[in-house]
Amino acid sequence: MRLAATFLLFVVAAGTVFTASAFFTAGAALAQDVRYISDKQYVPLRSGAGNDYRIIHRGLPSGTRLTVSRTSEDGVWSEITTARGTSGWIRTQYLMAETPAQLKLDTAEAAARSAREKNAELSAQVAQLQAERGDLQGQVNSGTSELQDVSRELSHLKQISGKAVQLDKDNRRLVEESENLRSQVEMLEAENQRLQDKLQSEDFINGAIAVLMGVIITLLVPRLWPKRRRSSGWA
Repeated sequence: MRLAATFLLFVVAAGTVFTASAFFTAGAALAQDVRYISDKQYVPLRSGAGNDYRIIHRGLPSGTRLTVSRTSEDGVWSEITTARGTSGWIRTQYLMAETPAQLKLDTAEAAARSAREKNAELSAQVAQLQAERGDLQGQVNSGTSELQDVSRELSHLKQISGKAVQLDKDNRRLVEESENLRSQVEMLEAENQRLQDKLQSEDFINGAIAVLMGVIITLLVPRLWPKRRRSSGWA
């Protein structure tokens, strides 16, 4: 019994010496070597490279991002630092270089949710854009109809304008012709008045001549006419 107790004490002491030796002879690992806690684990963080050291964190969950500063010579333990600045030793077997599947799944699910939300937003935006497109199409159709109406009215105005221009030309031509006719009428009236004056003058002259001829005839004819001899009673 005493021998068994002595052997057990020897084993414990040897284990302690080995653990201390392993801690103080731990080699330097790659600086800033990023690792993750493997899937479905809650790994305790200890103050030293061994199970005999006190636990400074009861359990780091799976997917925790860690920075490995060094490992023990046997590679069983690794000294790590969490993102919050907590440092300690953890078994290397619980570390993995790639992101855990669960973390990838959570990330993928989060990305899928974000994508679905984004898709819903885009669908709403597409529906809104389609509604706006319908409104714009209606406005375009209305504008096209109004443009056609304006084009027809413009064409009608052009026709009216053309007719107005032609009427203005005809009116000017008629005004000129009227002025010419008026001038001709005035000339004819002047000529007529001159002829009337001439006729009146000629009539006056003719009358005067006639009167003169009458006077002359009255004075000359008796003298030219042979006088009858008076019959004598003695004859």
